[in-house]
Amino acid sequence: MSLFDHKLSVLHELLHKKEITVSDLVDESYKRIHQVDHDVQAFLALDEERARNVAKMLDGKVHTDETKGLLFGMPIGIKDNIVTKDLITTSGSKILGDFDPIYDATVVEKLHNAETITIGKLNMDEFAMGSSTENSGFKKTKNPWNLETVPGGSSGGSAASVAAGEVPFSLGSDTGGSIRQPAAFCGVVGLKPTYGRVSRFGLIAFASSLDQIGPITRNVEDNAYLLQAISGLDKMDSTSANVDVPNFVQSLTGDVKGLRIAVPKEYLGEGVNEEVRQSIFASLKVLEGLGATWEEVSLPHSKYALPTYYILSSSEASANLARFDGVRYGYRSANSNTLIDLYKNTRAEGFGDEVKRRIMLGTFALSSGYYDAYYKKAQKVRTLIKKDFEDVFEKYDVIIGPTTPTPAFKFGEKTSDPLTMYANDILTIPVNLAGVPAISVPCGFDKGLPLGLQIIGKHFDESTVYRVAHAFEQATDFHKQKPQL
Repeated sequence: MSLFDHKLSVLHELLHKKEITVSDLVDESYKRIHQVDHDVQAFLALDEERARNVAKMLDGKVHTDETKGLLFGMPIGIKDNIVTKDLITTSGSKILGDFDPIYDATVVEKLHNAETITIGKLNMDEFAMGSSTENSGFKKTKNPWNLETVPGGSSGGSAASVAAGEVPFSLGSDTGGSIRQPAAFCGVVGLKPTYGRVSRFGLIAFASSLDQIGPITRNVEDNAYLLQAISGLDKMDSTSANVDVPNFVQSLTGDVKGLRIAVPKEYLGEGVNEEVRQSIFASLKVLEGLGATWEEVSLPHSKYALPTYYILSSSEASANLARFDGVRYGYRSANSNTLIDLYKNTRAEGFGDEVKRRIMLGTFALSSGYYDAYYKKAQKVRTLIKKDFEDVFEKYDVIIGPTTPTPAFKFGEKTSDPLTMYANDILTIPVNLAGVPAISVPCGFDKGLPLGLQIIGKHFDESTVYRVAHAFEQATDFHKQKPQL
């Protein structure tokens, strides 16, 4: 049995009883990485020497009881678009292949304050643009449940590392489903917090009005502890919200009696695999047995979410990625005689195909003569999508549906058709457009591959989302299943 099969609270207790050490936890992580990561390919960079030195230092604190909380001494993996001081951060792109940041992202700083230990940086789709981690500039991460299938994306490395037992938890980022979709594919728990709940300072931007950092864990309780540590107002991020951070763990009561659940008919319609659909009805039956009630509702503008998202996110990406020009940092083309040539060649050589595709789409949508027809209209539709959620939440406590329309697909199955790949996020994208929180928890299997249940909450009501997720988790044993690598 791996140490990481234990919940965070149990590991903390073992540390304080001096039955294990922080060094044992770090050893467990690197031992597992050296055993399986040649197959899984989750990590882009390891920080082994520093991690082991920090572990030894923290072992001394255990003996003097100078620990700061439950995250003390816990190993963690960080998605590679979250900057880490003195540890290479590439955002999965060759254009940042040798970027060595001089500061930590706010979430990393908060984790350091909680005295976690960074094990390394995790693979991802380049600049978080993708749903399979096949768009990484460096390697293709595999799904630990079946190495012929994708782990999802863009936080594929973050989800796969947790599922494979390489780290007990990780951080990912979610722009249109990039935490929840890989969590579903890899059979782990992934939460996208409310927009503004967690600071984005130090997150390399894809689409600034949609991006949000969140936790990926083996169980709901650990997820709540991790969100607690990284939440809160940050003066370095003007979009971080000045709202109270509740004790999320206290909401894990297991009690959902009287809870009102909305099930959008649009989330169970055409394109959703029959096994996925049946797993959702079975999950609703579990929650009914715990005292909750559910009704079918409509989110009528959901059908416009996909084109709305790709216009808005690509437009923001075209502006955000303009900073990668070969002048200040990152890759610089050696084949340039003029400044314009430098810009063109650096981007042509440094960016991958998917990133170029989205930059061109966004630049077109923002261009003179097309701005009103595309970008402005998409913003109006975004408002309608947000209003749909607000209308439903006037009567219901949470919205429930599948996280993904199918289980994990095989490598190469969708890369030749970008539109088919884009449609894979159809159930997660509306959540980002509305800015509300949502979690994916394991809810079944289809031919040995995990399926995810998505629970969506009101703005800044992660507590209710966690309460429902935890109650469901305790009534089932899907989260206890592990891939056999």
